Amino acid sequence: MQKMWTRKVSKHGAVLGLVVALVAGCASLPQGSRSPVIDRIQKSGELRVGMAGDYPPLNARDRQGENFGLEADLASFLAKALGVKLRVVNRPFAELIGALETGEVDAVLSGMSMTPERNQRVAFAGPYFVSGKCVLSRSETLVRTRKEAELDQSSLTLTALEGTTSATMIHSAMPSARYVPATSYDAAVQSVLDGSADALITDFPVCVVQAARRRGDGLLIQKEPFTFEPIGIALPANDPLFVNLAQNYLVSLERTGLLERLKDKWINDASWVSRLP
Repeated sequence: MQKMWTRKVSKHGAVLGLVVALVAGCASLPQGSRSPVIDRIQKSGELRVGMAGDYPPLNARDRQGENFGLEADLASFLAKALGVKLRVVNRPFAELIGALETGEVDAVLSGMSMTPERNQRVAFAGPYFVSGKCVLSRSETLVRTRKEAELDQSSLTLTALEGTTSATMIHSAMPSARYVPATSYDAAVQSVLDGSADALITDFPVCVVQAARRRGDGLLIQKEPFTFEPIGIALPANDPLFVNLAQNYLVSLERTGLLERLKDKWINDASWVSRLP
């Protein structure tokens, strides 16, 4: 097993080197180029990436407060391709687009769905991952629902992370239900466990991870998500060259097979769960 993992890491490193070389060539622009964001990154020597840090396995923080996950890896590789250091800026999910618009961060990698509403404020590269909305509950009846309208009941209390597409879904498709906003996934799951909410509406990977973390607590997962949601890198709206570079980076990861290996590492292997607080 150890030898097999070593071979995987070695091959992983070789492919990463190729991707870094490909994207670094695109990023080697002269000073005073037509990309203000790349100029700023090169002058400062760091890539600032906004991340909530509470959406495993895409992004999370370990017991020491370090960010890890699929998106943390993607951000790290992009920084290496640009030849700069990575600085992760942790902010609540609802504040990330604002941080991008004000220039506090250069990009957002945080399980952000590429919706038309968000695309009116920021640009996107991707998708690099596809998710969908699902139900996490202790009720077998609720996790068997197939349509959003089945949860549109005044007798139900639903929770979702504030500022997410899950909260938007509750407001639009389940207006009769009582909505209780949550500031974090841990708080949302706890409200389901203590009975103050009947179900959490969130992305399928979150449902899987939260149920795995709390084995024995009776949490159940809806098997077929309600929706199809592409997730991408949110980028400044005023820099098409930087958007093009990020898109080329993702294409390189996909064509070389590294993106699929990263998904396998974080989605199919749950060994990282032990790193969570």
